[in-house]
Parts: sequence; structure tokens; C-alpha cells
Amino acid sequence: MTQYEVTETSDVKGENCPMPVVKTKQTIDQLAEDDVLEVLATDSGSVSDIAGWADTTEGVELVDQEGDGDVYKHYVRKTE
Repeated sequence: MTQYEVTETSDVKGENCPMPVVKTKQTIDQLAEDDVLEVLATDSGSVSDIAGWADTTEGVELVDQEGDGDVYKHYVRKTE
């Protein structure tokens, strides 16, 4: 398990595709290198959507994802 400290949290609960990814990108663009963004979402599709976005986007790394009841937590590190 990678250790990371959350720099900022983005609450996109209640938003459906594609908004969790859109808002994740908007927020991560404002962060500094090595910052970690926690994204809180209720859309189950956000798990694959954010993973796919991170896989195809330079400068970001999906550190972790977890489900906690109805809320999905995504942790994205800005790598450059």
C-alpha cells in the first residue's frame, strides 16, 4: 500500500458521468507536483472512469480507490 497524504478533497457526490472525471481534472490541474487529490463520488461508474482517465493522462497517477458504502473514494497524485 502506497503511503500518501491528501492535499485536497473534491466532493462530486450526486454527479454522474462525465462530471466526476471533468471535475477531477479541473481540480488536479490547480495542484502542485506530488499533491494528492481525494475525490468523493456516488456514481459507481466513477471507479472505471477515473481509473481510465488516469491511465491515459500524463502527469497523474491513480494511487488508490475504495468503496465505503455508497461513496467511492479515489486518490489521484499529480506527478508533474
